[in-house]
Amino acid sequence: MRQAFAWWSFSYGRETSGAEALLRAAADIGYAGVEMLPESLWGAAADAGLEVVTLTGHDLNVGFNDPANHSAVSRAATEVVDCAASARVPYVIVFSGRRGAASDSAAIEHCAAGLARLAEHARSRQVTLLLETLNSKIDHPGAQCDHSAWGLDVVRRVGSPALRLLYDCYHMQIMEGDLMRTLKANLEWIGHIHTGGVPGRRDLDDRQEVNWPAIAELLRRQNYAGWIGHEFIPRGDPRGALQQAYDIFRD
Repeated sequence: MRQAFAWWSFSYGRETSGAEALLRAAADIGYAGVEMLPESLWGAAADAGLEVVTLTGHDLNVGFNDPANHSAVSRAATEVVDCAASARVPYVIVFSGRRGAASDSAAIEHCAAGLARLAEHARSRQVTLLLETLNSKIDHPGAQCDHSAWGLDVVRRVGSPALRLLYDCYHMQIMEGDLMRTLKANLEWIGHIHTGGVPGRRDLDDRQEVNWPAIAELLRRQNYAGWIGHEFIPRGDPRGALQQAYDIFRD
């Protein structure tokens, strides 16, 4: 397993002047990548020996669940895919959008239709799309891809290696739990995994409810070879939080 961390969450509310030091500290711990990093810091990440792993493809509130959005969202995501390909970023994150335009079943069909076309382009550029699962209870009210079964249905319908599920353990613990069984049963369709303590999206410590060492051990037993992306907001020193999370998933 290769480990990365989400730049937005570990830099949240902190001075940008320490960005290069934080990137170097993560690399010293053993991290191989960083997610959703502003382009202005790509050079600093490369200097630290970190790979930029994911980019956000479009506005998460406006997605592929509404055919009326397909043209604009596909255009925005295509630009990001092309940017990712040029910079050798392997993944671009995409979203379903908010509920309201269609029923769950119809929205699955709409997402599959829109993402199939985008996946074809992404595959030609050697980029993989990641459809992210979000929670609709707390952080993203109205998000339609708020259960793993919904997102997996879209991915299976598209049937392209250029589209996989981004299984966010934080979001899915809030919505459905059953993390270990879901991961084990669906790893072939899961392209990326995010962590985050529940409740509060904080450190992976004893003040939250998920058994992260058990999840890490399951992934080792299943020979999961993808990325683990830590996407939580540290309570204190981000370096300490990075070290603690890294140690849980260390090979």
